[in-house]
Amino acid sequence: MQLYDPIIRETLAALSARPARSYAYAQSRAWKDNGASELVMQRDAAYELGGDDKPAVNFSCVTTDASFVDKDEIVVIGKDLGDIASSVPFARLAFVLIDDIKAEEGDTEPLFRAIQDIDFVKYHVFPEGYMVRTSAENNREQVRISKKAKAAGISFERVGCDYIAQYKRDPNIRAVKLVFVTDPALDYKKLAQDAKTVHDITLTLSKILEGMPADCNSCNLKPICDEVEGMKELHFGQNKAEFRS
Repeated sequence: MQLYDPIIRETLAALSARPARSYAYAQSRAWKDNGASELVMQRDAAYELGGDDKPAVNFSCVTTDASFVDKDEIVVIGKDLGDIASSVPFARLAFVLIDDIKAEEGDTEPLFRAIQDIDFVKYHVFPEGYMVRTSAENNREQVRISKKAKAAGISFERVGCDYIAQYKRDPNIRAVKLVFVTDPALDYKKLAQDAKTVHDITLTLSKILEGMPADCNSCNLKPICDEVEGMKELHFGQNKAEFRS
């Protein structure tokens, strides 16, 4: 399953040009999770990641290529949570290694459901003092950090361990590389474009599942099929399966 591999390859190459710190995943290091969303009022906030109209990008990509994700890992590029004093640009990127999902020829539903389940993990992680606001429309993820959490030593490593612990509950997931970015030198506009492409790929999978038109020239998602390796094979494989049924 290589639908997202070009984006993963390109993004990791761009990120490798910046200084980074890497932390191994340990469930015992996970920051306390509230189990439900916490409201952090403005008066109780130390700062916001992506606040004051700064970039705030989020996307996740799945792959079956272990050369991209060879272990559970948290990568931090830029200042960590304890070193930030005011709003900064922010990106949280998840690269998820999954088992190769076997299905009957032309059946895209298992793949789509697995990708959807993995993306939904972000809505089920609630680190204490770390209030997330997301916008599915523009792939934006903004985070408000409480003064109390900052004083208690919250860090991307520990928040990342909380995220990975939630990811690891999915039996399809073998490993997760979670990247937190606050470095102002990164090209957040390009990351936002990549986030849109990831969204469009997943949307196209959904449309294939629903039954896209067989005439590519009449389909508004044709640019994605043309650009993403393997997408047309999935589309026409689905059409063959529907014809046989």
